[in-house]
Amino acid sequence: MTSRSNGCFIIAEAGVNHNGDINLAKKLVDIAKEAEVDAVKFQKRNPDVSTPQNQKDKMRDTPWGYISYLDYKKKIEFNYGDYKKIEAHCKKVGIIWFASAWDIDSQIFLRKFKCKYNKVASAMVTNLKLLEEIAKEKKHTFISTGMSSINDIKKCLKIFKKHKCKFTLMHCVSTYPTEQKLLNLNMIIGLKKIFKCDVGYSGHEKTVSPSITAYMLGATVIERHITLDRSMWGTDQSASLSSEGLHILTTILRKIPLTLGNGKKKISSEEKKMLKKFKYW
Repeated sequence: MTSRSNGCFIIAEAGVNHNGDINLAKKLVDIAKEAEVDAVKFQKRNPDVSTPQNQKDKMRDTPWGYISYLDYKKKIEFNYGDYKKIEAHCKKVGIIWFASAWDIDSQIFLRKFKCKYNKVASAMVTNLKLLEEIAKEKKHTFISTGMSSINDIKKCLKIFKKHKCKFTLMHCVSTYPTEQKLLNLNMIIGLKKIFKCDVGYSGHEKTVSPSITAYMLGATVIERHITLDRSMWGTDQSASLSSEGLHILTTILRKIPLTLGNGKKKISSEEKKMLKKFKYW
């Protein structure tokens, strides 16, 4: 992972914004690569397992017609062949990819690809059996903390520490998109103080400025959802950055270490030239 001296580790969250279309998924990978992020991330589910029972039969309008929530979830899932194509495309363009598993079946499925990182979605922080499966792999894991209490996080980290699995906590607010007044970015400092570990930020707001603020507060990782078009169908599209927004964010984040300098007061050679122009005594 990138050190603070070189900026932060930036993750472009493609999630399910591909709507089950492998060509759209490849385009999302291309957006991430063009913006020079460090990794692109997807989401993997077994809908039969990870869809809450009381949601499965609910009907909704979708691009595939008026279908149940469970059928919709199945429409946007990728199979092994699809992920092999994603893997090949990421290798071709030169970018790291990984995915967050929302159930044990999906975590076992992802092992076929030997991804470098794991991710715990906010909704899975209290899924202790899944956490055991993830932690025992001992891959560096990004753990989002939306919808979680401090006690929930403690129980989660106990599992990762037991397996000696490295992790980064990710401050997160699980609303889509997140209103500015709910961001609570000072929790980055709070989590670092409580858990004595690296803390990142996973944002769902419409703008880039909170992510920049998060970095200045000490976030070592920044994760943002990305989309081809924020008007596209899907629950995460409106909480995602466009290609332009992602490029602006990464450009700023990469330049911050240079602008911060070393904190030592020194008259630069450029300033000395200016001083000669102004000094008359």
